[in-house]
Amino acid sequence: MKSNLKISLVLWIVHLFLCATVYGQNADDTSKKMHPVYTIDNCVTPFNINDVDSTKAGWQFWFVDKNFANGFTLKMSHVEKGKATHPPHVHQEDEIFYIIEGTAEFILGNETRTGGPNTSFYCPSNVSHGIRNVGNGDLKYMVIKTYLDVE
Repeated sequence: MKSNLKISLVLWIVHLFLCATVYGQNADDTSKKMHPVYTIDNCVTPFNINDVDSTKAGWQFWFVDKNFANGFTLKMSHVEKGKATHPPHVHQEDEIFYIIEGTAEFILGNETRTGGPNTSFYCPSNVSHGIRNVGNGDLKYMVIKTYLDVE
């Protein structure tokens, strides 16, 4: 039951973010972009451990790649104990993290806060932010972001 609730919450967050992204574009922007043909086969992505990308802190799996849906992405990151994928950074795009398991330290500007499963972390554009594993085990979280530099 708890697993179904987690999945439902993640999907709800993805839906809201995608709607805001798609409906937030003006007509001129959307008419310039090429849209792929979406089918059930290319719109359903099951997790496959054999398709993860290794990182210095663990691994990541792209459920939605930025070249598929006009820059919209959904990624799962797995970070080993005591590590961070990268130091705090700034970028133009908003970003949302959703903790699936473990304990994360969220960094926003000069402030920090910790959170565990079923905690979200919104990172507004152009604000320094980061996330790192401060728990006793592995950290697993989803990342929702729309890359603005995709043509």
